[in-house]
Amino acid sequence: MPEPLTPDQVRNAIQASIETKQLLMNSCADAIHACGIVLSKAVASNSLIMLCGNGGSAADAQHIAAELVVRYRSDVNRRAIPAIALTVDSSVLTAGGNDYGFENVFARQVEAFGRPGSVLIAISTSGNSPNIVRAAEQARTNGITVIGLLGGSGGTLKDLCDASVIAPSTVTARIQESHILVGHIWCEMIESQIDL
Repeated sequence: MPEPLTPDQVRNAIQASIETKQLLMNSCADAIHACGIVLSKAVASNSLIMLCGNGGSAADAQHIAAELVVRYRSDVNRRAIPAIALTVDSSVLTAGGNDYGFENVFARQVEAFGRPGSVLIAISTSGNSPNIVRAAEQARTNGITVIGLLGGSGGTLKDLCDASVIAPSTVTARIQESHILVGHIWCEMIESQIDL
């Protein structure tokens, strides 16, 4: 059986996460802020925020949607914000995958739920996930703003987004750790602007 990580390896993993977040702070703070403003304006007009991602990014989509619908900070009582993770309806995902292919499972929901004024947060660590790309394409067709939460080079999605934050790493774990931090910052920005 392989040996578990040593304490030094644990420290190295934490240090790598810290270094990625320092790069995020230095290179992405303006982009994080700009995307947060877009989201805050959508919330101010009571527009729907949709989120999608695969795997860990699906979990991030659900996490951020929950913070918006319920609340981010326990000491802030405010109205519910219309947000939905397109990753949670197993009947829609399996029917859509069966009938239209897995690459269209999110695009179909964007078509169903999105309206001008809505925002799609497209989460992909590579920026190349086919079903996230198709969701962004559908959003653009429908006049829906697309915010990217990406990694690496930003991939194909970078050019399909109206605005994006590209976590400065090619390591999936470091990108995902950055993504949830960005999502939390957006939630705080939104809550700081919303009428209680």
